[in-house]
Amino acid sequence: MGKKAVCIISGGMDSALSAKIAQKEQYEIIALHFNYGQRTQNKELACFRKLSKALNASESYEIDLDFFEQIGASALTDKTIEVPTGGLEEGVPVTYVPFRNGIFLSIAAALAEKHGAEALFIGVVEEDSSGYPDCRQSYIEQMEKAINLGTREETCIQIRMPLVAMKKSEIVQKALEWGVPLADTWSCYQAEDAACGVCDSCRLRLRGFEAAGEKDPIPYAL
Repeated sequence: MGKKAVCIISGGMDSALSAKIAQKEQYEIIALHFNYGQRTQNKELACFRKLSKALNASESYEIDLDFFEQIGASALTDKTIEVPTGGLEEGVPVTYVPFRNGIFLSIAAALAEKHGAEALFIGVVEEDSSGYPDCRQSYIEQMEKAINLGTREETCIQIRMPLVAMKKSEIVQKALEWGVPLADTWSCYQAEDAACGVCDSCRLRLRGFEAAGEKDPIPYAL
């Protein structure tokens, strides 16, 4: 029996590389995606399906979490809150979805128990992220402890966050080096046909490509 990893794949560049790293480490990939009422849900799902296929995932899960829209409190899930486009600022932005990664990891842990997976892979980035508190290494480490306390005694799950200390330019370079299909990834917070180019996520992505001296293969409106 080979080793297995549940890989949370949003459809974005970071989670795509994180899952690719799991594949390179000879893990059997169990691909996991969440539809949570985000503005670009359809585009992200389409990207996930392409990435899952490219990774030769043995299992592929698409889980609907409609309650995030009820909770709201984020520009990603509440359309009455505008997505900021004025540039990156200090602090936690309005695009932060309350405790999203905690909920994602809890569900991923349940799948890991089901399949006997040893690892969860998540593409959190701390140094060059948008300031989300649930992307911090210290938080993920504590979540790993909680998951192993709350599962069967024989269950031992490691949460892998291989990108946590990387810069976006390094992520771009590594993704290109390892053949991650970046044209099949999406980062924009608010548009699905052509990326807006001005939301925080687009700015971080474009800045990463520029610093890496590479051209982003996805379409932009600006």
